Amino acid sequence: MKTQEFLNLLQEHPNKELIFEYQKGLRVGAHYHITEVKNVTVDSVDCGAGTDFWKETVIQLWESPLEAGKTRYMSAFKALSILNKVNRIKPMDPDAPLKFEYGNDRFHTAQLPVGNILIREGQLLVELHVDQTDCKAKETCGIPETANATEQADCIPGNGCC
Repeated sequence: MKTQEFLNLLQEHPNKELIFEYQKGLRVGAHYHITEVKNVTVDSVDCGAGTDFWKETVIQLWESPLEAGKTRYMSAFKALSILNKVNRIKPMDPDAPLKFEYGNDRFHTAQLPVGNILIREGQLLVELHVDQTDCKAKETCGIPETANATEQADCIPGNGCC
């Protein structure tokens, strides 16, 4: 999902509670806050010496321990207000892919892209998913596109790949 698509979604459903599911059946607590918005620029080199460059928007979610008993989620309107304020201070790239950074004592901190959006009565449920790492230089390394993680073990220093 692109940053602007998410902002449009919030604008279209201002009265809905904004709920995040970070793992199947596990939700970020209603006591979450948006604590940081990162405009990230990635300038990288992969294991096959290929270069890449892109931008991402990362929205950090944090559960306040002082509000652990809270049962009502933040509204899409409030989230949009926060993101609009951020955008006035540090403009976000509307075409940048969007990720949410989240972690708790049962789930490692990770940057999670949007997997699916469910619009229900009174709720806007954002299903997040975990990205898998991958070898971007499969062709250079001689790794078939269908290779799984164990087959990628052949991409080791000294074989011309890494």
